Amino acid sequence: MSGADAGPCIVLIGPMAAGKSSIGRRLASLLEVPFADLDDLVVERDGREIPDIFAADGEESFRALEARVLTEALRTHRGVLSLGGGAPMTASVQPLLRQAPVALLEIGPETAARRIGTGTGRPMLRGEDPLQRWTRLAEERTPTYRALARWRIDADRGSVTGLARRLADLIRTPAPTSSGKDRA
Repeated sequence: MSGADAGPCIVLIGPMAAGKSSIGRRLASLLEVPFADLDDLVVERDGREIPDIFAADGEESFRALEARVLTEALRTHRGVLSLGGGAPMTASVQPLLRQAPVALLEIGPETAARRIGTGTGRPMLRGEDPLQRWTRLAEERTPTYRALARWRIDADRGSVTGLARRLADLIRTPAPTSSGKDRA
């Protein structure tokens, strides 16, 4: 991933329901580059839907598969790459993500509550209170997300197109010379 041609032009990370897929698709369209969603790549590779993989093989097996697919995508995908909420938590992929142009989409619990509903289709939210599980996962994962991100975007407000435009502007702007990370 060391050359300008290597890897994605941007990798979107963040908690479940942050809008990574919808914003990523719009961003890819604006930039006229391909879009890939890691969850879709995993399903394509395995042949089963993610809830089915979780149910049959468990989270550990899913995370190992996800890490293999992500490692390949970071090497070969040349567009916008959207990751599932847990993908950046796998230690083996974190050094690769530190070398990639990563943007963190951040949302609060109020936005998450509107977007996740009952948590259907999200294995990590199964249980009695999906929002409580979302909040716990977000609290656990946010420090890692922030450590990996070059840019942080408040995705609580703004349209999908507006947020995609902000990201496009960020990746078109030369990297800052200071050690600080950009926040938009």
